[in-house]
Parts: sequence; C-alpha cells; structure tokens
Amino acid sequence: MKNLFAFLALFGMLSFGALNHAVAQEEFAQEEQEVEEQEFMEEETLPEEEEEVAAEEEGALHQEIKRIFIEGGAGFMGVVLLALIFGLAISIERILYLSFATTDTDKLLKNVEEALENGGVEEAKEVCRDTRGPVASIFYQGLSKIDEGIDVVEKSVASYGGVQTGLLEKNLTWISLFIAIAPMLGFMGTVIGMIEAFDAIEVAGDISPSLVAGGIKVALITTVSGLVVAVILQIFYNYITSKIDSLVNNMEDASISLIDLLVKHNLKKQ
Repeated sequence: MKNLFAFLALFGMLSFGALNHAVAQEEFAQEEQEVEEQEFMEEETLPEEEEEVAAEEEGALHQEIKRIFIEGGAGFMGVVLLALIFGLAISIERILYLSFATTDTDKLLKNVEEALENGGVEEAKEVCRDTRGPVASIFYQGLSKIDEGIDVVEKSVASYGGVQTGLLEKNLTWISLFIAIAPMLGFMGTVIGMIEAFDAIEVAGDISPSLVAGGIKVALITTVSGLVVAVILQIFYNYITSKIDSLVNNMEDASISLIDLLVKHNLKKQ
C-alpha cells in the first residue's frame, strides 16, 4: 500500500511538472508570436509612413511653387512659363532628332566598300538607302553623281553636307530666342513691380516697409523666374550645339573617306 501511495504521489508530481512546463512553453510561444506580429506591423507601417511623408513633402513643394507663381503675378509668370515649355519642347525634339541622326560611319563605309566590290554602285546606293542618318544621305548623293566624275561627286557631297547641317541646326534660333526673352520678361516684371511700389507710396504719402514690400517681392520673383528659365534652356542649347558640332565633324570625315573610297574603286575598274 505504501508503495502504491508513493507511486501515485510521484506520478502526480510528474504530471503537475509536465503541465506547468507545457503551460510555460505555450506562454513563451504566444509571447514570441506577439513580438513577431508587432515587428511585422512596424515593418508594414514604416513604408506607409515614409510614403505619407513623401506625399506630404511633394504636396508642400507643389503648394510652394503655386504660391510663388501667384505672388509673382499670373501675367508675367505665365508668359515666362510658356517660354520654358516651348523651349523645352523644341530642345527635346532636337535631342531626339540628333540621336536618330547618329550613324556608325566606320560600319557604313565598310558596307559601302563591300557593296561596291560585290554589286557595284547600285548595291552601294541600296545600302545607303537602308541606313538612317545624314551621313548615309550624303553618301547616296555622292554615289548618284559617280558617273559624272570625282570632282562632281566631291562638289555634290560638299553641297549636300551643307543642306544636312542646316537640317541639324533647325529650330535652334527659337531656343536662343526663348533664352533671351525669359530674363527680359523677368526684368519687365521687376520694373512693373517697382512702379506699383512707388504708386503705393504716392497714394499713401508715406514710405513704410509694408507698402513697398509687395511690389519689391513681385519684382524679385519675376526676375528669378526669368533667370532660372534662361539657365535651363541655355544648358539644353549648349548640349545641342555640341552634339551638332560632333555630327558635322563626323560628316566631314566620312565624306573625305567616301571620296577616297570612290577614287580607289575607279582605279580598280581601270
């Protein structure tokens, strides 16, 4: 009987200990799950908070630009904005045109030489027709005059090179016009703002900061806006002119190489 009581007591202690251990494990697992859920929620909330902050900053910047535009005067600020829009539109169009006008002249010369050796002038002209860019157009023009002699080919290439250069420089005068107009409009707004300030002084019969501050502020905003537009368009203008200079130099080098190639081809035929 004593052994039975001892066995029951030992069994009860073991059961109680196992129960306590299971409960402790369950509580620990629950705490770990809560911590993981909290961390997950924080990780999810952080990007949302960052997006909200970015949206607020973007909205604040938009509102600030709108406020400056209104304070500068819708009339002059609107004209300055139009100058920026038209100038950027022409600049982007020129950049795209010049990008498409870029040609791998070494590859084109190689293809033209192979075509002359294998299929003659007509096949070389076909290669030029299938190639994009002013260099290919100049080559086609020169190949079209090959029956009239090398001197005629050289003159034709030089003349058509001038035509292609004019096409590359198309609409650049409009960009330079907007570069010149934008600061002028800003300075005009400055003068008008100062006139309004002096009118306010004349009407009030007294000089006080509150009277002249509005006119001077309008003057400064329009001036800064015009200068900013001019600087932006000037950067685009300089990039476009440098790109045109590079293409023109490439065209001249390729034209000289074409003349040399045709001279060599005629010598082989003879």
